[in-house]
Amino acid sequence: MNATNRFEDRLEPVGIAVGVLLVLVALATLAGAPWTTKGSVVASALQVVGAVGTAALGAALVWLSRTD
Repeated sequence: MNATNRFEDRLEPVGIAVGVLLVLVALATLAGAPWTTKGSVVASALQVVGAVGTAALGAALVWLSRTD
């Protein structure tokens, strides 16, 4: 395999990098325990749902970038 032809699509590495970044941001948000800093249960629940959604979006972006 030639190093210059490693990626068929030039945007594939960008999609993978952004997807991994989204997953890492979501994990960091959940590791920060958002439910301990908010006074409202609803606000904490929405933040957790948003973080899980962000992780799902990032994983989907990596998956889409890697498939042909």
